[in-house]
Amino acid sequence: MSDTHSHRRHALRNHLREQELDAMLVTDLLNIRYLTGFTGSNAALVVHAADEPGTEPRTVFCTDGRYLTQAESQVPDLERVIERASDLALAERIGGTAAEHRRVGFESQHVTVDGRDALADAAGKAELVRAPGLVEQLRLIKDETEIEALRMACAAADRALADLIEHGGLRPGRTELEVARELETRMLDNGAAGPSFDTIIAAGPNSAVPHHRPTDAVLAAGDFVKMDFGALVDGYHSDMTRTVVLGKPADWQREIYELVRASQAAGRAALSIGTEVKDVDAAARKVIEDAGFGEQFLHGLGHGVGLEIHEAPALSQRGDGRIGAGMAVTVEPGVYLAGRGGVRIEDTLVVRPSTPELLTLTTKELVEV
Repeated sequence: MSDTHSHRRHALRNHLREQELDAMLVTDLLNIRYLTGFTGSNAALVVHAADEPGTEPRTVFCTDGRYLTQAESQVPDLERVIERASDLALAERIGGTAAEHRRVGFESQHVTVDGRDALADAAGKAELVRAPGLVEQLRLIKDETEIEALRMACAAADRALADLIEHGGLRPGRTELEVARELETRMLDNGAAGPSFDTIIAAGPNSAVPHHRPTDAVLAAGDFVKMDFGALVDGYHSDMTRTVVLGKPADWQREIYELVRASQAAGRAALSIGTEVKDVDAAARKVIEDAGFGEQFLHGLGHGVGLEIHEAPALSQRGDGRIGAGMAVTVEPGVYLAGRGGVRIEDTLVVRPSTPELLTLTTKELVEV
């Protein structure tokens, strides 16, 4: 992976040069992981604009003594400094080489006001410049290594749900909490390091609450059961929602299920390179609005996924930007009828030059359990 991380740092340098920055102080741990492969809980990184892949004498990584051996293994290609206050240590180093570091970007979206003042004091004559989102711009487009991790995470979630249903885990009499715990255990059994987020299991009227947290509510015959869950593999998150019915569905359940399924298909079909993200949302939302349920679609259509469960881009009415090849996103419309029940269908997909690659493969037909 060191070549991958070296190329990512080089891509960041192109942004630094565009912004007329001599270097970037990276302090967000997920961005450090993206740029170096380091997975510990304390680190900082200075990426120098003048360095090149394979020859990075001014680019420096810092962590504390707990991670000495781990840093040697995960970050073998950079100079390593061992200090507890990693961000301040590198800021002081910047200050000591002010001739090379006149303008230094920092991740203002992740640094507190007090934290910025401490960094500025440590950096001395070097000018700290707000540079929010530069690494996140790179993370928008996934490389094939990242896509493979996402593919494995989605497969673990798919297999877990199949196992849950096959072994009778969805049945009347069980509680939402019991189902959630079993689903998370089955994701672990299928190769996940953990769940991507707190699993949502919502039965009956609770399925009309978009982000309902599982309770001791008991599943009953005739209920919609909405399951929003994901698996974590190599730091990458999958995200999937499926809604099933316990027994035979009522006419109203079939109606809204098929409506959401049509909306979801429209959203997936709109995921083409160059399309504005808000237009992808609009394509799916129009299907639901035309059926008279627009006010029951209570959230945006989807979001990016990767090292975080919610990343850019935001597929929503207020979203900004355009769809690009290599983006990993969710498409998850829903209709929620308060007091009765709701449906959400969600997939994780990767934008490709032709049609999007579907990573979550569980059927979107209405499953009767």
